[in-house]
Amino acid sequence: MEELRRAYSRLCKESGAEPQESVLQQLQELSRGRLDLATQSLTVDSCRALGKLLQKGSLLTELILSDCMLSEEGATLLLQGLCVNTVVRFLDLKGNNLRATGAEALGKLLRQNKSIQSLTLEWNSLGTWEEAFATFCGALAANSALRQLDLRNNQISHKGAEELALALKSNASLQQLDLRWNHIGLLGGRALVNCLPSNRTLWRLELAGNSIPGDVLRAVEQAMDHNQDRQTAFRENQARTHVLSKEVQHLREEKSKQFLDLMETIDRQREEMARSSRASAVRVGQLQEALDERHSVIKALKAKLQMAEAALALSEQKARDLGELLAAAEQERRSQAQRQAKEHRLEQQEAAERESKLLRDLSAANEKNLLLRNQVDELERKAKSQQEQLFLARQELSNTAAELKLRAVQAEERLELEKKRSRQSLEDSEHLRFTEVEHMTRHLEESERAMQERVQRLEAARLSLEEELSRAKAAALSERSQAEEELVKAKNQVRLEEQRLAHLEEKLRLLAQARDEAQSACLQQKQTVADAQARASQLGVQVEGLQRRLEELQQELSNKDQEKVAEVTRVRVELQEQKGRLKAELTAQEALKEKVAALERQLKVIASDHREALLDRESENASLREKLRLKEAEIARIRDEEAQRASFLQNAVLAYVQGSPLRTLSPQK
Repeated sequence: MEELRRAYSRLCKESGAEPQESVLQQLQELSRGRLDLATQSLTVDSCRALGKLLQKGSLLTELILSDCMLSEEGATLLLQGLCVNTVVRFLDLKGNNLRATGAEALGKLLRQNKSIQSLTLEWNSLGTWEEAFATFCGALAANSALRQLDLRNNQISHKGAEELALALKSNASLQQLDLRWNHIGLLGGRALVNCLPSNRTLWRLELAGNSIPGDVLRAVEQAMDHNQDRQTAFRENQARTHVLSKEVQHLREEKSKQFLDLMETIDRQREEMARSSRASAVRVGQLQEALDERHSVIKALKAKLQMAEAALALSEQKARDLGELLAAAEQERRSQAQRQAKEHRLEQQEAAERESKLLRDLSAANEKNLLLRNQVDELERKAKSQQEQLFLARQELSNTAAELKLRAVQAEERLELEKKRSRQSLEDSEHLRFTEVEHMTRHLEESERAMQERVQRLEAARLSLEEELSRAKAAALSERSQAEEELVKAKNQVRLEEQRLAHLEEKLRLLAQARDEAQSACLQQKQTVADAQARASQLGVQVEGLQRRLEELQQELSNKDQEKVAEVTRVRVELQEQKGRLKAELTAQEALKEKVAALERQLKVIASDHREALLDRESENASLREKLRLKEAEIARIRDEEAQRASFLQNAVLAYVQGSPLRTLSPQK
């Protein structure tokens, strides 16, 4: 396609004109030899270049030039190029207003071109100039390649129809002619009807829109139907003649081949009879030797079969021994499972004892809490009495207000320090507890995942091993649940201790509020403190005693926290020991399972080897029997063929002597 585009550009430049972009684009998009230039306004220079291109173009089979507004000169140049073209089969010149010069150029095209089979000339003015149209019709009469012609809307009169009728009498190739929407009239219609008996190739003629009477149109239709039937019958006769000629030729060749084959068959049969008589004797001797060899091979195979049976008996004995070993291993595993169950029960008893001990400690701590509450209540009552005494001894407290304030500040600092220490210790213990609990849960989850993966790998083992694994898994889950319950209990104990500490802090806060109220009362009653100095000293001693009591309570709380931490560490150590024992038991069980799997694999290998050996022996015996049967059948077939050949030869000789037809002597294929 690029070659055509370059050639068009070169031809345009040679003539001194610029190539049209629309034409270049269509040449670029050329598909399947179809050049569509419809509705493109082609200049004279483009028509000249296209005419020269069509003289040499070997790729275009369809040329569409409809509605291109071709001038007389441009159309003449294009048609001159098509005169020597031998490739274009379809030409469309619709709607180009071709006149006298165009009709003469078309006549020249029809006389010289031998490749165009379809020509569309709709919406032109070819019938306006009678002499030019007569030239066109004369060329149509001499054309032998055109099959379809479209002359719709060409202003063809009755004289033009008469010229067409004369052309149709001489034309022997046109099959379809479209003359709709012209001015043919009655005279032209009669001329066409009169010419149709002389034309036997035209089977489609369209005359609508020409003011032709109905009887003339019916006569045209009858003539077209007659020609169509004639064409159909002619094509059928040609096909039948071709088939019959092929059959006759085939019969002649077959008859000659049969005669030659018969003579060759007689010669070959004579030679084959001599060869087969010699070869049969040799084959009988060979088959006898092969039969002797097969007998010896069968005897050797029987001896091998006996040896294989003995080996099979030995392998069965080994399989029984392995089964006994497997039963012993199973018994040992059961005993280990019983020991594990006993140890588990003992551990459960120990856990119950620890739980009871923790409950006892908890009850003792509750009793201590009750005692502390009673003591706090007593202290509150004493504080109330002291407040009453302070109210009476306002003047005495005025001198000792500064000392009391200093001691109160020191007491507050001590309390804050103790509170911070207790809170820090509680937070540290809580953090340690959380980290330990997370570590234990993570470790338990990892162990559980490992156990599940091992169980999935050993699912293909025997059903008994699967049941034991499920029981071990259930035991591990129960132990995990027990450990989680113990952890929950420890958490509950810590929560109770926290609540108790919060309660004590609330009490301390109330005491601080009471102290603040006492200080405010002291400020208000400074003048009355001078009379109550002795009582103030006593109250200072009592305050110091209360502070010592608070320190003792804080010491007891710290001791309780230490005991709780020790108990948690002991429980953690016990859980780790239980976990180690469970891992050891699982490794022992896995070792036993691997031993069992190895024994089973050995049994399967021995059994498969034995089965393969038996199958090989059976296949060898079957193949030997099949070979013997085939040899015997071949001997019988050779004898039958020799007898049949002898009878065929005898019949052929008799038939040849008696002069019978050759077809009856040909052997059946």
